Amino acid sequence: MAKLYFRYGAMNCGKTTVLLQVAHNYEVKGLKVIVIKSSVDKKGGKNIVSRLGIEREVDILLKPYDELHKFVNLDNIKCILVDEAQFLQPFQVKELWMITKLYDIPVICYGLRTTFKGEFFTGSKPLMELADELEELVTICECGHKAKFNVRKVNGKIVSDGDEVAIDGIDSVTYESMCGKCYINKVLGIDKL
Repeated sequence: MAKLYFRYGAMNCGKTTVLLQVAHNYEVKGLKVIVIKSSVDKKGGKNIVSRLGIEREVDILLKPYDELHKFVNLDNIKCILVDEAQFLQPFQVKELWMITKLYDIPVICYGLRTTFKGEFFTGSKPLMELADELEELVTICECGHKAKFNVRKVNGKIVSDGDEVAIDGIDSVTYESMCGKCYINKVLGIDKL
């Protein structure tokens, strides 16, 4: 039976690059994949864009109210790949999970686990609950330790308030990956309890 995979990590850990490599691996063998991203992610338009400079047009740009089964014929599909899965709605995650079981098609979702506030994204919580396999992709903090947190910066300054979604590279928003200690020091402003 196929599985639902959630491969998550902090910003800059290579999620999109890995997705593009997985798509290539299937297609070089002549196997059909569907590549999806949420329309909430405005970066790249209809393309998935890796920070390494590679990109690919998606097969489906999924809106928050879309049901996947209404857009695609699942015959002969060997894998479904989802970028920016944190932006999915819970019902969409459940549908992807059901596809793995009812159609025996593996679904591999790539995304962030938590927001810049350290809270689950709308799509990440059900992915953590339903995924058959979880895999953390790792990047490092500027101090050299494993980064777990995504820190939002606006015009180069750390912010701790704002909407759940603000896309990297749009409206002077950038993100930095930090370890827990740097997050506590720099974002929460705490050195000792």
